[in-house]
This record gives sequence, structure tokens and C-alpha cells, in this order.
Amino acid sequence: MRPTPPADAVRRLLDDAPMSRYQWGAVAACVLLNVLDGFDVLVMAFTGRSVSAEWGLSGAGLGLLLSAGLVGMAAGSVLIGPWADRVGRRPVVLGCLALAGVAMLASAAAQSPGQLGALRLVTGLGVGGILATSNVIAAEYASARWRGLAVSLNSTGYALGAVLGGLLAVALIGQFGWRSVFLAGGLATLAVIPLVWWRLPESIDFLLVRRPRGALERVNALLARTGHAPLDALPGGTPVRTGVAAGYGALLRPALRRTTLLIWVGFFCVMAGFYFVTSWTPTLLVEAGLSPESGIAGGTLLNVGGMFGAAALGLLAARFALHHVLAGYLVTTAVLLGVFITTTSSLALAFVVAVLVGLFVNGCVAGLYALAPTSYGADVRTTGVGTALAVGRSGAILAPTLAGALLDGGATPQSLYLLFAAVFVGAAVLVLLLRRIGAATTTQGVPA
Repeated sequence: MRPTPPADAVRRLLDDAPMSRYQWGAVAACVLLNVLDGFDVLVMAFTGRSVSAEWGLSGAGLGLLLSAGLVGMAAGSVLIGPWADRVGRRPVVLGCLALAGVAMLASAAAQSPGQLGALRLVTGLGVGGILATSNVIAAEYASARWRGLAVSLNSTGYALGAVLGGLLAVALIGQFGWRSVFLAGGLATLAVIPLVWWRLPESIDFLLVRRPRGALERVNALLARTGHAPLDALPGGTPVRTGVAAGYGALLRPALRRTTLLIWVGFFCVMAGFYFVTSWTPTLLVEAGLSPESGIAGGTLLNVGGMFGAAALGLLAARFALHHVLAGYLVTTAVLLGVFITTTSSLALAFVVAVLVGLFVNGCVAGLYALAPTSYGADVRTTGVGTALAVGRSGAILAPTLAGALLDGGATPQSLYLLFAAVFVGAAVLVLLLRRIGAATTTQGVPA
């Protein structure tokens, strides 16, 4: 009988070997989940004008509907995501898909702003749980070389879902009304549940750490599909039985406290900067002298650049250390923000810089998504990622409001861009500090 390898040796099987078709299939399933999430989250932005017209909403009323999804995502990341460390990644994803799909369908039948707001909150809960879990699954099934690309592709999928959702909304609203957009999104979300059931595997890391019933057979089946020899027995050690609440506490114990705090502040800074840029750029370009049409075009080009930025970061991370690539992205974003608002005298130059800003700022978000799973052991990995996403969402909610208050107080567009440029520089310092303390782990880690 072969000696049972240690748990970290099993992890190295996936880290060091070439990616199999099965592993890429698992990553592709995660990307598909993020395409759906991009649509489900931004559907309110696509339909906001029509909803406001039907119910006579004020700007504040529409703002509440737009914020409800983000609040739900933050709650889902921190409340639902950690259950993936307790009961498994796969069942949490399937449950969240069902929750988001049913809430989207019900949104199509909403009879008041209050009902729609509540359903947007529920949809956000499901999406938040999916985002936290799918990024972890992509990281766990990727090899060490391609891990950055695998997780970055999830961010690309999110941007693609947003673009496709916008196009679908334009096609449907004029002919069938805004409710048809929610109906289409709900049906699409529910329709992929059988596909995800078929193609999304359970995490090997989870099975090795938690050891549910039949863990050895399930691990060997997954190892066979990824081209590796089966185990005679599970690696030595005691299975982890801590509950969800204990997982939260583990994030702030001495072994992980510094890592967790650096990741939280990094997510807060980057998500605040990202949502400032994407939310306020069209308006601030007009404030700086461009026409309203040019301002909207500039904001659109940010998203066009973003579709390529995440993938480019992942490819670079296959050749260079992810921490260094991400720090470079953050500093470059800061420089571009410093010069962006000064380019409005030349429309062509402003549009070129807008594409570059979108490329790099989206890459910054993708880089943090790729970095977070490498910083925690399998027993608290989704808990760590979920809480980081929730902290990041708080920055996303705060930043646009803060920018508006500063503008009302007399701040100029130039000063706001310089302020958030400094935020990105600070985030780069945090990433490099995180590199110095290494990839902290608890039971089993995904090495950086």
C-alpha cells in the first residue's frame, strides 16, 4: 500500500501539474456564474429610468432601489458566503442561484417600489454568496501558475454580464417593458442550475479539511478527473469542525489578524476608488468641460477597457508575482487618475485615457479577488473572502456619496481624482506589506 501523502502534497498535485480540461471546465463554470451576477446586479441600472417613469420616483427613491442590490451583496458575502466553509462550496452556489433566480422572477411582478426594493435586497444576498464562493472555487481548481488568470476571468465575466445585460435591456424594454428584463434574468439564472450541478465540482480542499461523509471517494473521483492517482486514505490530521461563528473569529486571531486587516483595508480602498470612477466619471467629465454626450461616452469607454484589464492582469500574474503585478496596476491607476481630468481639452486624448483608466482600475479589483483566496486556509477561505467583499462593498456604497458631498462643499473634479489617486497609492503599499508577511494559512492554504 502506498503511504498516505500529507495534505499539502495533495494541494501541490493541483498546484504544480498542468491544468486539465476538467479544471478549466470548473473555472469556466465560475465565469458563467459571474456573467449572470453582472446582469443580475446591474439590472436595476438598466431599468431605472423606466421604473421611475411608471411609479413617479424621485431621484432619492431610485437611489434606494439602486443601493438595495449592493447592500444585499454585502450581506450575502458576509452572511451566506462563509457557509461554504461549513457545508461545501457547491451547495451554497446552487442555493444562491435558486435564491437570486426566484427573486428576479418575483421582481418582474413587483407592484410597488417597496416590494421591488425588498426583492433587490434578496437578489443581492444570492449574488453576494455566489461571488464569494465562485472566486474561491476558481482559485482552488487552478494551478499555481494560472491561478491569477482563473480568478481574473471571473471579473471579466462580471463585466461581460453587465454589457450583455445592457444590450438585452435596450432590446426588451422598448417592446415589452422593464419587467421583461427581470423576467429574462430570472429565467436565465434558474436555467443554469442544471448546468452548474453538472459541471461545478466540490472543492478538494474543502473535502480534505472538513471530511464529510464519503470524502475519500469524492476526493479520488475528483483526482481521477484531474489526471492524478487516487489516495488510499485521507491525509492525516483531525477534520475541522468549527462552525460559521468560529470562522469569523479565526480571521482575527494572531496568526491571521494582520493579513485580514490589510486585506479589508485594501478592499475598502480599491472598491471605493473603483465605484467613484465608474459612478462619477460621466458627470465629472461634463463638469470639466465636455458635452453630456461625450461624458456618457467616456464612462462607457471605462467599461470597455475594464473587459480587457482583468484578463491582462491574470496573464501577467502567470509570469510574475501577483503582488507585484497588482501593486503596479494600483500605482498606474493612480497616475492615470492624476492626469485623466486634465485631458478634457482634447476629446480623443480623454477617450484614450478613459479606456486605460478602465483597464487598470478593473484589473485592480480582479487582482484583489485573486489575492484574497491565497491568503487563507481552506477551513476559513470563503469566510475570509466573503468578509473582505463585504468590507469592500461598504467602500463602494460610501465613495459615491462622499464624492457628492465634497462637490457640494466646493471640491473640483481635479481634486477628487487626485484624492482617489492617493487612495490607490495607499492600496499599493498595503499589497506590498501583505507580500512581506507571506500567504498566511490556517489548515491548508492555496499558496500565492
